[in-house]
Amino acid sequence: MQNKAVKTEEEISLIVKSAEIIDSVFDEVLKSIAIGQTEKEVAEFIFEKAIEYGAEGLSFDTIVAFGENGAEPHHVPTDRKLKLNEFVTIDMGAKYKSYCSDFTRTFVVGRASSKMKEIYNVVKNSSLKAVKILSAGVACYDVDKVARDHIALAGYGDKYIHGTGHGVGLEIHEAPTLNTKSNEILENGMVVTIEPGIYIDGEMGVRIENMFIVGSQKPISRHTIELIEIA
Repeated sequence: MQNKAVKTEEEISLIVKSAEIIDSVFDEVLKSIAIGQTEKEVAEFIFEKAIEYGAEGLSFDTIVAFGENGAEPHHVPTDRKLKLNEFVTIDMGAKYKSYCSDFTRTFVVGRASSKMKEIYNVVKNSSLKAVKILSAGVACYDVDKVARDHIALAGYGDKYIHGTGHGVGLEIHEAPTLNTKSNEILENGMVVTIEPGIYIDGEMGVRIENMFIVGSQKPISRHTIELIEIA
């Protein structure tokens, strides 16, 4: 097997299956997450459920970040306990027959403040704008620019501190790369992530991530990108 940016139909079907596993795991997370759980406990739960749903392993170490820890894009889960009315960011992926998936959601256990809703909606709309131009022949840096410009216009440009996306396949990070320096051109059959974010040190972070097959603007995941508040 080789890492090729344009995937075959068989490869796409395996990536889709991997994503379906993670969709099922996220269902379980939303049903089970509770005040007082630690980030580490949620991460372990995700691993157990991924295996239960048929994964051969994880695509990468799961990121679970509560509250202010969400300001770290690559946060390593700790013993920090979940409190009421704060963001939870979960970035996770499964491996199925060697192929990866990548999925991130930020949601609230309790109720979101007006500032939380504002930031979430900026990230959501940034994602929607990027997806709107996600098609063959488009330069990767243009997709990044659309997402980045929306966040900058909202006043959070310096809080978006990573690229907008990357290819996914046998590895969790493959060509193409969707960032400010990428000269790559999208082609039909590539599988890429769109994952804008805003990170405010000491306070909160929001990232929303879906995988897409170039040639279709429908996300592979079935989960909404509307803000979820778990009462």
